[in-house]
Amino acid sequence: MTFAPASPSPIRVLVVDDHAMVRDGIVALLSRQNDMEPVGEASDGAEALARLQELSPDVTLMDVQMPGVGGVEAIAEIRRIAPDARILVLTTYPGDANAVRAMRAGAAGYLLKNGIRGELIDAIRSVYAGRRAVSADIAHQLATHALDETLTDRETAILRLVADGHANKQIAWKLNLSNDTIKAQLKTIFEKLGVHDRTHAVTIAARRGYIDPYK
Repeated sequence: MTFAPASPSPIRVLVVDDHAMVRDGIVALLSRQNDMEPVGEASDGAEALARLQELSPDVTLMDVQMPGVGGVEAIAEIRRIAPDARILVLTTYPGDANAVRAMRAGAAGYLLKNGIRGELIDAIRSVYAGRRAVSADIAHQLATHALDETLTDRETAILRLVADGHANKQIAWKLNLSNDTIKAQLKTIFEKLGVHDRTHAVTIAARRGYIDPYK
């Protein structure tokens, strides 16, 4: 399956979001553009994959947090079966860690929904043309933390349990680790995030997109 651009034709866009009202708003916006055509919608990653194979859109707009198959998983699978697919993340979830995960999976851009109108239209055109498109706030965060050490999967798992209110002994039991290991891991986490306590660590990790404090 290929996604070669055809200049005379409008940019065919697939809209993936689990909220019908959001999809309706995006479709209405795209329909007002002379060079764009919304060709389909999907409410989760699995449906997005099926619709993409059926429609072969030029650009896919992908939310990150969705029930079932999430956006990052869907992006990786789409790029596996269609390496030329152009995917633009459109989400309410900020944070450099979120953006890095999505772009490592194969997204060509990362936008926040609070800048949806002009920025979105320009981003679709950029991604269609083979360029990257990243929200200014996200680009700033990526530049700020470019040289930082990232959290490992284990460190992220520990922070999620900290955010849920678990004490070190409970975290050790849940992860089948020793209490001393948890203490050492938390010290490393604090150093990586530039904080001195558990509460601040959770706050910064949520802000950067390592954890979702609402899950």
